[in-house]
Amino acid sequence: MGSRFAITLAVVLVLALGMPGARGAMAEEGGIEAGRRAYDASDYEKAVRILQEAASQKSRDGETLLLLAKSHFELRQYDAAIGAAEKAVAAAPNNSVYHEWLGRSYGEKASKSSWMSALSLAKKAQQEFETAVRLDKRNFSAFQALIEYDCAAPGIAGGGEEKAQPRIQELAALDAGEGHYAAGNCRRQKKDFPAADAEFDKALASTKSADLIFDIGDYSARREQAERLTAVVNAGQKATPRDARIKFYRAAALILKQEEVAEAEALLRDYLKTAPIRTAYPRPAAVHEWLGKLYESQNQRDAAKREYETSLRLDAKYKPAQEALKRLGKS
Repeated sequence: MGSRFAITLAVVLVLALGMPGARGAMAEEGGIEAGRRAYDASDYEKAVRILQEAASQKSRDGETLLLLAKSHFELRQYDAAIGAAEKAVAAAPNNSVYHEWLGRSYGEKASKSSWMSALSLAKKAQQEFETAVRLDKRNFSAFQALIEYDCAAPGIAGGGEEKAQPRIQELAALDAGEGHYAAGNCRRQKKDFPAADAEFDKALASTKSADLIFDIGDYSARREQAERLTAVVNAGQKATPRDARIKFYRAAALILKQEEVAEAEALLRDYLKTAPIRTAYPRPAAVHEWLGKLYESQNQRDAAKREYETSLRLDAKYKPAQEALKRLGKS
């Protein structure tokens, strides 16, 4: 029975693929799904190859173009990300998420550009975030990006806290946790860390957004706030218990507290094996930096040095590892 069924299925597929238009449609669907699998596996180069082929067959499919833009974004190919996101926006001008990702791509290119180019690109980013929020007030990630821009950017670039504060209040009326995070993030931009701490504590108590929770984790790790990292882990476990980032921030908290060192090391090693390599996730360079911190706290200088050097091999401009090696050299 099984063998005959397989033969019948094969015949059906051959006949279907022979029908006009069927071959392209099935290849296209398979390409998009294969591209998504490659993206989920952090194989962004493969995703780009697959999605470019899929987009060539259906050039106005916004979801394919968005995933292509995200893949280029993760590869830090910001010109290509902008091109794909612009096509997505052209295909669906009223899609808030497409405008958000076009804004993010403009913003990242601005951060790598000369001053005059950066100014123009930054303003484009702001315009895209404004459009994304106008189209969908509940696109909270776009709302957060717009508020962060207003808090961080000078007036010459169209920013200013006088713009940010009303938007924070508007966002808070929609979602209290999002509002507290936005207020804390704005204080972070201004280096008012006590006020940022207070708002982030309120955000952790009220938000269910994994990305907000773990961004507070990143902030807390950089400021070596062990207790807040523990709160991040607890909030993360409630919001998304299987998220790999829980391992990273729990390990960081244990290292800062100098507790359960073996567990902290195991958590970091497991994170390296299981976590996607993606913008919202701690990068491998950061993981090796924290392994270096762990070994340094145990007076294992050679092991610490190896981890810091590994961190720099992965990201030559990673300042925490640079500073750690200088510290080891001086001591």
